[in-house]
Amino acid sequence: MIVVAIGKMIIRRMFTLKIKTPLRPSERREKTLLKLLENTLAYVVYFSAILAILSEFMDISGLLASAGVLGLAVGFGAQSLVKDIISGFFIIFEDQFSVGDYVEIGTTMGTVEEIGLRTTKISAYGGEIHILPNGNITQVINYSINNSLAIIDVRIGYEVDINRAETLLEEFLTTLPIGYGGLIDRPTLIGVQDLAVSEIVFRVTAETEPVMQWAFARKFRKDLKVFLDKHGIEIPYPTIMTYQRKEGISEDEQ
Repeated sequence: MIVVAIGKMIIRRMFTLKIKTPLRPSERREKTLLKLLENTLAYVVYFSAILAILSEFMDISGLLASAGVLGLAVGFGAQSLVKDIISGFFIIFEDQFSVGDYVEIGTTMGTVEEIGLRTTKISAYGGEIHILPNGNITQVINYSINNSLAIIDVRIGYEVDINRAETLLEEFLTTLPIGYGGLIDRPTLIGVQDLAVSEIVFRVTAETEPVMQWAFARKFRKDLKVFLDKHGIEIPYPTIMTYQRKEGISEDEQ
């Protein structure tokens, strides 16, 4: 345990040294390699310790010599293990995703907590940890590699002049500074996206930092509501009109 702790401390120290070199890996890749090296160190130390302990009680040369035969015996049963390790190697080598990335793997979405030799750990939104065998990871959607695009539909009632609504939306967009909710560039008003039953739908797009599109959209909608309220424009909502017939009056008289 002491050897593992010292080894991990040395590895972390190596990664904290800010060496200026064009070959220096990115921060996200550093986290992945750091965790992988720590796990590999632990495996090697524990395996070596087991062999050292066994050597005190028996001659392990014969045991090591028979490892080849034993490997053939369990080879077929360990195919999934080998598949997981090879897949894990290519995930890291090809930089498909790294620790800290927000990914979607099958039906699992969340932040990558750890990439090991055999499994990958994903932390979901609710806090649960999904442990996935690397060999089962066949398709990955990585939301953290490139900038994200927020797509927001703004609904305005038909009673509002369409040109005024468009002008106000453009005015609101100009008030949003770079960095607002992770904003990278000025949002774009695409135009009228749809003419719905009770409202005109305008579409706005905005480039944000990776995985910030949802946070930006929430902040955008809140501030837009305040802005529209100041200009006397209400967000449309379903309404019901009722008619009451008075007793003794014909339909024509009503």
